[in-house]
Amino acid sequence: GAPPGCQGAPPRLCVKASAAAPAPAGREGRRTEAEDGRGPPPGTEEMSDSQGEDERNGISEAPAAPKEPSRSRCPLCTEPFSAPRILPCLHTFCTTCLERLEPFSDLALRREDSDSSSDSSWLCGQPQSHQPPPPLSILCPVCDTEVDLPPGGVEDLPTDHVALNEVLLEALQGAALSLACDLCMDGEAVKRCQACRVCLCHFCCQAHKRQKKTSSHAIVELRDLKGHTRLEKPIHCPSHPSEELRLFCERCDLPVCQACVVGAHRQHPYNTAADVIHKHGDSLRELLKATQQHVGTLRGALSQIEEAGESLDRRVESMALEIRAFADGYVKAVEEHRDRLLQSLEELKAQRETQLHLQKAQLQQLLLDMQTGVDFTERLLTGGSHLEILLTKGVVEKRLRRLNSVDYHPHPVADDKIQFSPHEKVALIHSYEIFGAVLNRATDPTKCVVQGRGEAAP
Repeated sequence: GAPPGCQGAPPRLCVKASAAAPAPAGREGRRTEAEDGRGPPPGTEEMSDSQGEDERNGISEAPAAPKEPSRSRCPLCTEPFSAPRILPCLHTFCTTCLERLEPFSDLALRREDSDSSSDSSWLCGQPQSHQPPPPLSILCPVCDTEVDLPPGGVEDLPTDHVALNEVLLEALQGAALSLACDLCMDGEAVKRCQACRVCLCHFCCQAHKRQKKTSSHAIVELRDLKGHTRLEKPIHCPSHPSEELRLFCERCDLPVCQACVVGAHRQHPYNTAADVIHKHGDSLRELLKATQQHVGTLRGALSQIEEAGESLDRRVESMALEIRAFADGYVKAVEEHRDRLLQSLEELKAQRETQLHLQKAQLQQLLLDMQTGVDFTERLLTGGSHLEILLTKGVVEKRLRRLNSVDYHPHPVADDKIQFSPHEKVALIHSYEIFGAVLNRATDPTKCVVQGRGEAAP
């Protein structure tokens, strides 16, 4: 169990900020700006005419690569993480920030339409009726992935202990933050017990030294810990708060404590975390390696799409000049035919650009998801303790396997195989015999077969 004076320490890292926390920065679920009484996001009112035209034509820009996310601050409230929870898409948010999100399930949306004054208890795992609650889902504010919540709501999501360590390290750097005492939760922490791995205020530090079982523990000043890259905190069993998680139940695939193996996990095969970390860590590394290969393939595919788009633009521009040169020798009939050719060419270009833009957007989003999985798993394996890896490996394995099973096309779906045939007889325009046609080589007319029914003419 935990040493005296440290029992029941919550898994929440308390950090006192010098400024008030701003409003959440991300969008919450499917709540619209009009419902929140807010205007459009800054900068959207200055959208250019070309962007508006692209949207009307069904062409949208692919999502830009995000900035490097902070490892110690919540993407929604931008404050240091408080009780951070990991969504199945491997993005981390404060528990309170997740509980403020609107539900995404159809049932919840219908319930909102009928009763707009309902509270947010749906996320807290406390159903208001005797009927079992239906599965609920939310949209991740970072990647827009729809994720299902466990039956217990947000509180049943895995805790991101690596993020808590990042918050502790940032606080030790003195960036206008101060740590709260892990025991009394009120005083400002100034020292750390290396044996119990807790931060203490002056009062709790004196009490810690007076206790017989903890009087010999090594206590250091927090300012002397600057520059450390890892400061572990005890992780207690949720079923037995006075016991630390030190064992791993092989049957349940779950970290457990000493009380668990003589209670709910009795007669289950178990081992220490240090003895099983190699097996489970190697499994994660294999998944990471496979995901990294997809990341490289996706980046290469996106590069090819960029080159295909540029080649398509150059080809279309070259053909437009050729078409204009051919049409200049004609009078009114030829000029009319020229305009028709250019219109057909632009429509073909718009069609292929739309295909390339759509493929690019899909592959970029898949790359973002893959990169998020890679970054999170690498950070977990390099910065997490044995227990932290074991606690988090389930959601990581599930996410990486799902990403690795996604089917995608690494080659451009459209190309620049367009030709202009000046000798192709088209029709009579204003009594002039007109030649010249735009040929789309995606379908070769010479290889087409016409089939039909009916009797032959006599």
